[in-house]
Amino acid sequence: MTDDEDYEVKKKPDLDEETEEMLKKRERIKERRPNFNHQEWFYRPKIDRDTWRNPRGLHSQARQNKKYRPSNVKIGFRSPKEVRGLHPSGFEEVLVHNIDDLEDIDADKQAIRVAHGVGMRKRLNIEEKAEENDIRVLNPTS
Repeated sequence: MTDDEDYEVKKKPDLDEETEEMLKKRERIKERRPNFNHQEWFYRPKIDRDTWRNPRGLHSQARQNKKYRPSNVKIGFRSPKEVRGLHPSGFEEVLVHNIDDLEDIDADKQAIRVAHGVGMRKRLNIEEKAEENDIRVLNPTS
C-alpha cells in the first residue's frame, strides 16, 4: 500500500473483559454454525438458498432430523446474551437519520449507521459532526 501515512486507526469501544471474551466466543460459535438453507433449495431454482423456513411436510426427512439432511435451527447455535445484537467491533449500532440524532449518542459504547434514505449532502454533514464528537460511523462514504 502506498498511502500508509494516511491510514487512520478506527475508534474502538470501551469494553470490559467479560464482553470482549463473549465477542470472541461469539466468533468461535459463528465459525462452527452451519449455513441454514431452505429445505430442498437445490431442487427448485426459485427458492433462495440463504433463506430459512422451518420444514413442515408430513413425511419431511428434514423435519424428522435425519442425519443425512442439513441441520435445523436450534437454540444451541445462538450467541451469548451479553453480546447479542452488537456490531462485530463491539459497538452498539444506532440508526441515524439527521444531525439531531447524534445528541443522544454515547461515543464510548455506541456507533452510528447512517440510514439508507439519507441524501449525500445531509450524510456528509452527519459524518462531519460525528467526527467532531469522536463518534464512529459504521458505513462512511469513503
